[in-house]
Amino acid sequence: MAYKNGNYSAFYVNDPFDENSLGAHATKDFVYYNLLRAWKAADASFPFIDSHNKTYSVRDGSDWEGTLKPRIHNRISNSKNLILFLSSITRNSRAIREEMDYGIKTHGLPVIVIYPEHDDKSDIINCTPKTVKQSIKNLWDNLPVFRDSMDSVPTLHVPNKKDLIKKALEDPDFMVNTKGKSGVFFYPC
Repeated sequence: MAYKNGNYSAFYVNDPFDENSLGAHATKDFVYYNLLRAWKAADASFPFIDSHNKTYSVRDGSDWEGTLKPRIHNRISNSKNLILFLSSITRNSRAIREEMDYGIKTHGLPVIVIYPEHDDKSDIINCTPKTVKQSIKNLWDNLPVFRDSMDSVPTLHVPNKKDLIKKALEDPDFMVNTKGKSGVFFYPC
């Protein structure tokens, strides 16, 4: 099995996307992806290895079939898991559908789902019955390919809290070569 050490981050941005434009940095889910990169830059021990840095960047307007899609596939192929930023603004774009479909169905990558609009475990789960809140399940409907295939891989659902994200990134049950059983998981309150 190939050595896979990257974390592939999937997030919604409006098309067309250009990371170097000011608009990209104002897109909510992209801002949270940048937060992971900032945590890593400030602390080399933070366990985030950005799969997007493993191949050269693409420019806005690049050909989907000839450039963008192969680049996504290459980055995912060298990743140990997917990090999905899922929020109320997330839409079912071509890129995020491809990332989820290829990562989950082709490579069986576990998914760490970060909910940027929530900062506590109790925002995601009902603490007493230990179940996922309906408002979170409703967000899954924003990405049908994720919702419909997440029972085939382990998925860990965490709020946007640095210590929980760090714990998730270090959890061997959510890495492709050591993954645990499939299903929906969360850290109880």
